[in-house]
Amino acid sequence: MSYHYILFHKPYNVLCQFSDRDGKNAGIERPTLKDYIDIPDIYAVGRLDLDSEGLLLLTNHGAIQHRLCSPKYAHPRTYWVQVERIPDEQALDSLRNGVQIQDYRTRPATVQLLPTEPELPPRDPPVRFRKTVPTAWLEMTLTEGKNRQVRRMTAAVGFPTLRLVRSRIGNLSLGGLPPGQWRDLTPEEVKSLLKQLRS
Repeated sequence: MSYHYILFHKPYNVLCQFSDRDGKNAGIERPTLKDYIDIPDIYAVGRLDLDSEGLLLLTNHGAIQHRLCSPKYAHPRTYWVQVERIPDEQALDSLRNGVQIQDYRTRPATVQLLPTEPELPPRDPPVRFRKTVPTAWLEMTLTEGKNRQVRRMTAAVGFPTLRLVRSRIGNLSLGGLPPGQWRDLTPEEVKSLLKQLRS
């Protein structure tokens, strides 16, 4: 069997699946991966929420899917997070050390305040703008992926997330891939990915 590995820049408001049974049943038509990717029998490794953007890995290689999605292997994922207001060092340390979200305490994470806004195309629709409320960008690297975790973490320390973009999965990065576009992994990227199965 030949394996296929692709990177996709998921736009905002696109479902991270190839069909939308719930939407169809409710009479709503929402864009899915099928609107962008015409490759049979590949599946997303992990997921991004409807209102999140960024890097998505898709493959038909089941062992890679299992490895990257299993909490056991603590695979790093990096996000650019635009938050309301400017977090202080105390809030950043709370995010780094782990915060309580509902009945769960998050694992330690790498978190830094970015000095400038990351180079990203504008979101469609744009993030709401309030003249009196400043915003900041964080770079957060997590080794777990609970439901809406990043949003819940920033809300828990008092800085709600306005925009969320996944920029990296392990060694794979978004680079200059435009929203709605995909590309095949390079041979070097595939080699690095497969190396994880042996480690």
